[in-house]
Amino acid sequence: MMKTRLLSLCCAMSFGLLAAGAMAAAPLKIGVAAEPYPPFSIKNSNGQWSGFEVELVNRLCQEMKTQCQITEVAWDGIIPSLQGKKIDVIFNSMSITPERQKVIAFSKPYYYTDAMFVGAKGSKLDLSPAGLHGKTIGVQSSTTNANFVQKRYAQGVNIKYYNTQDELNADMAAGRIDVMLLDALAADLYLSSKDGANLESKGLAPRDPVFGPGIGAGLRKQDVALKQQFDAAIGKLLKNGSYDAIQKKYFKISVAPK
Repeated sequence: MMKTRLLSLCCAMSFGLLAAGAMAAAPLKIGVAAEPYPPFSIKNSNGQWSGFEVELVNRLCQEMKTQCQITEVAWDGIIPSLQGKKIDVIFNSMSITPERQKVIAFSKPYYYTDAMFVGAKGSKLDLSPAGLHGKTIGVQSSTTNANFVQKRYAQGVNIKYYNTQDELNADMAAGRIDVMLLDALAADLYLSSKDGANLESKGLAPRDPVFGPGIGAGLRKQDVALKQQFDAAIGKLLKNGSYDAIQKKYFKISVAPK
């Protein structure tokens, strides 16, 4: 009887260890918005993801010796998806802001980009609140760009919010709005495309605390060890040249955090 009990106990322990091993081997779910955001996240016709952030996070996972899996979620539900454990990390051009830090943790910044105003070629725009009085400015909702527009143009300016950058780009190209605000790097890529041929930069938005220190990986507050892993891996890639090699594939200027 004693041998049987010992055998049963050993089997149970073995099963427990196997289960724990399976759990440890489960890939980290890296959350990205289902809407592609070139050149940061690009989705091909086969459903495969690429782009600066995708390549960077895959390299970070290699550095951490962790298996990772790109997981699509809606942008406006990406933080609830993290809190609800549908994903483990947000790696999708999310700016570090005090408001977001109240509910989630962030890694150290892994890139920084200014915000750019874009309007029709040849149009004369005074970008001050008084200069845009009565005009319409478009911006993607739930972004630091939207927060800046709300702060600076709350009075006398028509603010139109969009769920996706593609919708915003389309309205700007069609002349349905007077100016839009978006990330400078994404703007540069759009202006060089056929769809953005009749548009041009109207200048960068002034630096403002509302933009935060840069872009970071979003994590649950309780995942302290995972944050430490990301911080260490980001720091190592910035120092050993791996980060620079990746960014040069996508950008003409450095996006390394300042």
